[in-house]
Amino acid sequence: MKAVSAVIEILKKEGVEFLVCFPATPLIEEGAVRGVRPILCRQERVGIAIADGYSRVSNGRRIGVFAMQQGPGAENAFPGVAQAYADSVPILLLPQGEARRRADIPPSFSAVQNYQKVTKWAAQVNFADRLPGMMRRAFYLLRTGRPGPVVVEIPRDVMVEEVGEALEDYGPVKGNRIAPDRDDVREVAAVLLGAKRLVIHAGQGVLYAEAWQELRQLAEALGAPVMTTLPGKSAFPEDHPLSLGTGSHTTTGPVHHFLQRADVVFGVGCSFTRTLFGVDIPPGKAIVHSTNDPADVNKDYRIDYAVIGDAKLVLRELLDEVKRRGETGDPGKPQEVAKEVRAVRGEWMREWMPRLTSDEVPLNPYRIVWDLMHTVDRDNTIITHDSGSPRDQMVPFYETTTPRSYIGWGKSTQLGHGLGLAMGAKLADPDKLCINVMGDAAIGMVGMDFETAVRNQIPILTIVWNNGAMAIEAPTLPVATERFGAKYLGGDYAQLAKALGSYSERVEKPEEVVPSIRRAIQVTKDGHPALVEFITKEEPAFSTFS
Repeated sequence: MKAVSAVIEILKKEGVEFLVCFPATPLIEEGAVRGVRPILCRQERVGIAIADGYSRVSNGRRIGVFAMQQGPGAENAFPGVAQAYADSVPILLLPQGEARRRADIPPSFSAVQNYQKVTKWAAQVNFADRLPGMMRRAFYLLRTGRPGPVVVEIPRDVMVEEVGEALEDYGPVKGNRIAPDRDDVREVAAVLLGAKRLVIHAGQGVLYAEAWQELRQLAEALGAPVMTTLPGKSAFPEDHPLSLGTGSHTTTGPVHHFLQRADVVFGVGCSFTRTLFGVDIPPGKAIVHSTNDPADVNKDYRIDYAVIGDAKLVLRELLDEVKRRGETGDPGKPQEVAKEVRAVRGEWMREWMPRLTSDEVPLNPYRIVWDLMHTVDRDNTIITHDSGSPRDQMVPFYETTTPRSYIGWGKSTQLGHGLGLAMGAKLADPDKLCINVMGDAAIGMVGMDFETAVRNQIPILTIVWNNGAMAIEAPTLPVATERFGAKYLGGDYAQLAKALGSYSERVEKPEEVVPSIRRAIQVTKDGHPALVEFITKEEPAFSTFS
C-alpha cells in the first residue's frame, strides 16, 4: 500500500470522518475514494478553525484533521495553527512536503522547521515505512497530556512510496491520563476545607476531561462559588446558584466581587496564564493549582499548592477525600454563598439591563445578546463569539447551561476564527444549533468562507453586528480617524451571503430581532446555513473592573 492510501486508512481506523482541506494534496482524492468526506474550504486558516471546532466540541475524543499542499498551503495555514496552539486544541495537520531532493533548497517551505514553536510535535515522514509508527505517535500525543496541534509532514515523493507494512494490526491509539499524587490530594483537600472564602477557577481542562459533574459536586460539597476562564466557559452551568460567570477581558460583577474577597483560589484545568483575555488574581490569595502540565505551575503566579493530573481524576480524588474526612463544613454555607452571589449579580445586572433591553436604533449589541439568549434553546445550542466587541459584549451576559454549549477562545485573537469554529461544531454535533457571532471587521477577514458552509451543506447560523466601524480600536485611532476615516468600514453583508447562495436578512429595528432569529433558526433546521446582519451602534460600554 502506498503512503497516501495508508494515511487515509489510518485516519479511518482512528475514527476520522472528515478531512478538512485545501488543494492540492493527493490525500483529498484518496480520502474521497476511500470514504473520508473532504470539507474543502476557501482559505487555509478557516479550514484549521473548522478542525479546531470539531476537536473542541468532541472534547478531543474525535480529532479534527486538516490537509494542505506544500509551500503556500502550509504557509497560509500558519495563523490557524498558531491560534489552536495558543488555545491548546488537539488537531492533526497533514501538510504535503517538498520532495526530499528539494529539501532545504530555498525558497522551499518546511512545515516541520517553521511550525516547531506553534505545535506540540512536528515531524517529517522521511521514509514511507515509518508512517504507521509516526501516526501512532501523533495520535498518542493528541490524546495525552496538554492538548495541542501536531504536524506530520509527508514529502511528495514519500506519498507514492510503498509503506511495506500491513495495516490490519493498526488500531486506534489510546491516550493516557495522569492520576494525582495522593499526598498532594490530601494536602489540597485540607486547604480547600480550611478556606473561609474559597473561589474555584475552572478552565477548559475540565471540559476536555469531561469533569463537569465532579466540578459541580465538589463546589456543592464545599459551598464554593465557581468562575470559569474564557476557554472554560460552559464547564460549570451559569444558571447554577454558585456560578459567578466567566472571567475574560470583560467579566461579571460576581467574578470581580468574589475574587477580590477570596482567601483561597483553586484553579483546576487551567494554566493561570496572565493574559488580557483573563482576569488577574488579586495579590494576597493562597493559590492552589491543578493542571495536567507541570510547565504551567509557577509560570505567572506563585503557586502555594499544586497537584498534577487529569482534571476528572483530580476532582474525583478531592471529592472522595472531602467525603472521607466528613468535613464538608457548615451545611448552610452553600445557601449563604448562593444568596451573596444572587445579591451581587442582581446589583450588577440592574446596571446593565437598560442596555440589554434597549430600544435604540441603531441597535444596541447588548439587546441582541439578550434576545438571542432568550430565543434559542440553550441546552441544544453551541455558540461562539468572534474577536473584539462580540467577545467582550457576549461573554459576561450570555449564560451557558450545558457543557460545550459555548466555544470561548482567545489567548490569540485572530479576527474571523469563529466562523470556522461554528462549522466544525456543526460537523461534530449536527443535532445542535451552531451559531457564530461576528463583527463587520471579522466578516471582512473570512466572509467568503461562508460559501464553504453553503457548498458543504453545513447549516450554521451566522450573526453579524455591523456598526460600520472598528469600534473597539477607535481609542487608538483618533487622528487617523479624524483625518482619514481610518476606523470606518463598509459593506452589506446580508447581500454578500445571498450572493453566496444563503438565506439572509438585514435587521435594523429592535422589534425584528427575535422574529429574524427565529426565521433563521428554522432555515438551519431545514438544512441550510443562514446569516442575519444587525445594524448596530458603536457601543463603548464594557463590563470591566479596573
